[in-house]
Amino acid sequence: MAFFFCVFLGVSIGIGLIIAFARYGKIRSTRRTDLARTIAAFARLTVQDSRKILPRQFYPPWVVFSQRQKLGWLNVQLEKIWPSVDEAASELIRASVEPILEQYTPAILSSMKFDKLTLGTVAPQFTGISVVECESGADGITMEMDMQWDGNPNIVLNINTKLGVSLPVQVKDIGFTGVFRLIFKPLVAQFPCFGAVAYSLREKRDLDFTLKVIGGDLSSIPGVSDAIEETIRNAVEDSITWPVRNIVPILPGDYSDLELKPVGTLDVKLVQAKELTNKDIIGKSDPFAVLFIRPLPDKTKRSKTIVQYLPSTNNDNQLNPIWNENFEFIVEDVSTQYLTIKVFDDEGVQGAELIGCAQLALKELEPGKVKEVWLKLVKDLLVQRDNKYRGQVQLELLYNPYGTDSTFKNPFDADFSLTSLEKALKSPNSETEALAPEKAGQKKREVIVRGVLSVMVISGENLPPVDFNGKADPFVVLTMKKSETKSKTRVANETLNPVWNQTFDFVVEDALHEMLIIEVWDHDTFRKEKIGRIVMTLTRVLLEGEFQDNFTIDGAKSGKLHLHLKWSPQLVFRDRDTK
Repeated sequence: MAFFFCVFLGVSIGIGLIIAFARYGKIRSTRRTDLARTIAAFARLTVQDSRKILPRQFYPPWVVFSQRQKLGWLNVQLEKIWPSVDEAASELIRASVEPILEQYTPAILSSMKFDKLTLGTVAPQFTGISVVECESGADGITMEMDMQWDGNPNIVLNINTKLGVSLPVQVKDIGFTGVFRLIFKPLVAQFPCFGAVAYSLREKRDLDFTLKVIGGDLSSIPGVSDAIEETIRNAVEDSITWPVRNIVPILPGDYSDLELKPVGTLDVKLVQAKELTNKDIIGKSDPFAVLFIRPLPDKTKRSKTIVQYLPSTNNDNQLNPIWNENFEFIVEDVSTQYLTIKVFDDEGVQGAELIGCAQLALKELEPGKVKEVWLKLVKDLLVQRDNKYRGQVQLELLYNPYGTDSTFKNPFDADFSLTSLEKALKSPNSETEALAPEKAGQKKREVIVRGVLSVMVISGENLPPVDFNGKADPFVVLTMKKSETKSKTRVANETLNPVWNQTFDFVVEDALHEMLIIEVWDHDTFRKEKIGRIVMTLTRVLLEGEFQDNFTIDGAKSGKLHLHLKWSPQLVFRDRDTK
């Protein structure tokens, strides 16, 4: 009897445990489902919903819901430590900027030095902060902070003029907005966990200030105010603006890898511009171009001015200038730097008037490959509200990085290495000596690419009607711009689709700096009328050796020319003694 009782009791307990476990599993599953729904509901909460659930007085001081509030906390802390920051920063600015002020002192002044320098009682305000992951790397952290400062500094410059006048000039009412970059590198296993910090002004959006002579009027000496302002801006650009970076060692070590170093060169051919806005009421503009990567006087290049001719005898006026000039720039950070071009109308003693400007990011260039671009000119690079058409500028660009592998070839000749330039840049007296990359530019200018250019003018297509009968009597004039060598085809009578099939050979002494201008004219008994033109450098034929293509005729309502070009090169060196 006891046996059956134990069996019954065991079965009952087992069934009870099974039922209990089943119910617990169901409850647990229900709880998980409810928890998942709750988490999903929280995920859909907005900032406003969160504030309704938990009032602000219950937040810890470091818990916020927007970047503005985070930065508000940071700005409060900066205000607390600003007096100490002011003292340290003032000494740092004096030590780093004063030598650069002397470097850019204009001719009208003899010296510029700080007499007083404090940053005032108003601390800057941070309006944004981010970590630049793409540039931080594995051994560093790169941060960028948007900053705004309407400061009340006490900055007095002691300025001596060439006239023997001493001027204590106060810099006041500073307004500044920009982006500061901080680089903490390298990361180490020793407090504070990084070896050095590099700081730089990554982007200068606006810098405004006023100058006042203490106890006098700065405007009483003509030109001094503009000269001082330009010097200050150049000093800011050269001392702290990216890619310049100032390094503060935190732990002992070698941090030369953080210093500013050239990484390559940029070859720029300023070819031409077309359809420029005319800035003159009488006549045409006299355009010239200014090019730079960093807007400093010694790093800015200026083209020649295309002066208008009086009287103008053809429609090839200065609103379509041809410069055909070559410039070389040092590149220090290809990922962030830009090439800037500004086109001005030269007004003589009245100063130059801006026609338009344009920019090209260097990161868009493929190293070792020539890129031809047409850049549309705008009124302002930062605020592009004016959509008025101001013309276009044609450039050819070649970025040559330093330290490139020797298999990376110069596009102008498959046998030229960009690093050692083994054949073209050797000393004429040595077959093995190669040049360092930083000396390559100087040696490269001693190379002349000479040869014979063969141009076959095949045909024209859909030329615009010029004569009363709806036809034209076209012929083509070919001109080498530098040597001024000319040739022309025969006249094709009464046709808008002429066929010439004529070949012309030109001996070219310096192909890298030469240009071919092809003009299409209509022939009449008593006059000749220009239909349009084609302007081309010899870069493409140097790269490809031979090609055939259709070219649109600029200045004509319609029409193309079918051309075949061939290049037969011969490399020579300039004689140094005859330069």
